[in-house]
Amino acid sequence: MTENEISKVIVDSAIEVHRELGGPGLLEGVYEEAMVEELHRRLPKLKLGLVINFGERYVQDGIHRVVNGL
Repeated sequence: MTENEISKVIVDSAIEVHRELGGPGLLEGVYEEAMVEELHRRLPKLKLGLVINFGERYVQDGIHRVVNGL
């Protein structure tokens, strides 16, 4: 899987979590647990990370890519 394909899986997961939980306003831990579940459901062994701020009105506005060792 390429870095862009991995990013797409993570971003799609984040958008789904944000949508299902009703957008911003919850504690960080709630989003974290939901993301873990969503990523395990889709693709658990990713070599790329994204820092996601779920406090944004649109989750895609709060995404920053972090690549380590690729």
